[in-house]
Amino acid sequence: MSEHQSEEVQQIEKLYEFSERLNASKDKSQNVEDYEGIIKMAKTSMKAKQLASQLIPRYFKFFPTLSTEAFDAHMDCIDEENLGVRVQAIRGLPLFCKDTPDIVSKIVDVLVQLLNTEETVERDAVHKALMSLIRQDPKASLTALFTHAGVTPTTDDQIREKVLNFIRDKVFPLKGELLKPQEEMERRITDLIKQSLEDVTGGEFKMFMDFLTSLSIFGGKAPQERMQELVEIIEGQADLDAQFDVSDTDHIDRLISCLQLALPFFARGAPTSRFLNYLNKHIIPVFDKLPEERKLDLLKALADISPYTTAQEARQMLPSIVQLLKKYMPARKTGEEMNFTYVECLLYAFHHLAHKVPNATNSLCGYKIVTGQPSDRLGEDFSELNKDFTERLTTVEDLTKTTMKKLTQGMTEHNKAMSAAKTDEEKSTVKTKKQNTTTGLRTCNNILAMTKPLHAKVPSFIGDTNINLSWKEATKPLPSATTTTIGGKRPANSNSGSGNNVSAKRGRGSSGMSNQLVNKAFQGISSHGGGRGGNRRRGGGRGRGQGRGHW
Repeated sequence: MSEHQSEEVQQIEKLYEFSERLNASKDKSQNVEDYEGIIKMAKTSMKAKQLASQLIPRYFKFFPTLSTEAFDAHMDCIDEENLGVRVQAIRGLPLFCKDTPDIVSKIVDVLVQLLNTEETVERDAVHKALMSLIRQDPKASLTALFTHAGVTPTTDDQIREKVLNFIRDKVFPLKGELLKPQEEMERRITDLIKQSLEDVTGGEFKMFMDFLTSLSIFGGKAPQERMQELVEIIEGQADLDAQFDVSDTDHIDRLISCLQLALPFFARGAPTSRFLNYLNKHIIPVFDKLPEERKLDLLKALADISPYTTAQEARQMLPSIVQLLKKYMPARKTGEEMNFTYVECLLYAFHHLAHKVPNATNSLCGYKIVTGQPSDRLGEDFSELNKDFTERLTTVEDLTKTTMKKLTQGMTEHNKAMSAAKTDEEKSTVKTKKQNTTTGLRTCNNILAMTKPLHAKVPSFIGDTNINLSWKEATKPLPSATTTTIGGKRPANSNSGSGNNVSAKRGRGSSGMSNQLVNKAFQGISSHGGGRGGNRRRGGGRGRGQGRGHW
């Protein structure tokens, strides 16, 4: 045996002696020399350091006067180059907190810094140590952990990403086990998440919102005020207090994504007023100036939110919706192009808003709806408005019927092509064309179902869910190379993309290719001017902003 090995054996034996005396002692606080001996051995050989890393936290609580010296020695082991020593020291960290809970946050801070290791064994040890702490004291541990999930001037982005990944992969899946007592801890983690949302990416925000909605306090039996709380969180991300800049595509993307995230909570009674007021005041007045690839996203969001408006909100929104309808429903003999999905979205929103305040359409569309209120304005002549609106409805119907015939013919050709297809690639191409043609036909059917009841002087407005918007029934989008990762940029919502427009605009996000292909079903057959501009392309891919907050 070499001199070094002999010395190491002596050190190990000495450590066992210290531990045996401490174990046997009824008043361990009297064994100061033994604990000091353990601390000193933590600065000797590798095996002695490993054993000392087990013993220092085990007896830590009995020697408060040596706490600083003991903890520093343990941290030296964590900084050791030898992997075995480091792993053993990491495993010992939760033991410090068993009887000294006031240092939980300090231990969590140490472990968080160690998440950045590239060694798998070491990283696993860190994960297990953190989970052990969370089980010991979920409130203090999660509070300390979430201080690293937010963004501060001193934030290390790489560490923050590791923390978010740990929360997502280790903490969230075990919420039923870790969040006890349930209501108290669910409320606590909700507050912690709120504090972490100051500057997050779209993917990070979606992750947090998905988790919050999985909590029982926001479950199916949750009161309306809980739904309002979730919507207020989303409103904060949408920057509804900010002055709108039409060139800020990041804000537009964030606003639309937030609207889509909020829809389930609107359906459960949360108020829509702040979103609607912002759209009506800031967005719709500059709709023409919005990037082409964002317009349809916005119109889809408007259609989706319209069933959940109040009568007061509907009355405020209707004039803007009617103006957009007139813009996108071509007048007869003008040769204007028609974007079928724009019209579908706007007619759907129009119906749901008008259903709540039918007499508001008297002065907007020239109808004669009597409610007995001064807002009926029956003494005024709006006949020219009615004539213009009705003519536009008729033009839309004519264009839609013509397009349906050509789409139906196209489907027949697709069926023949499918029969003739030999390779899987050919069959996949034809299948995609059939799916897109089917979506185009749904759009056309919806338009005709919504224009038909609007021809009467006293029309009926659709206020139920009998109309299934075409994109909601669409088949799954084609796979995209873009994926959402924590700490990365978030792709656009899967409902987004380009419309069924003769000017086939490039879609964005995960459904961009799908929508782009749907456009081809309408190319050359959707314009009033016999296909004018059918192959013209406008717009481009999604713009790229800078900074963490990019959506």
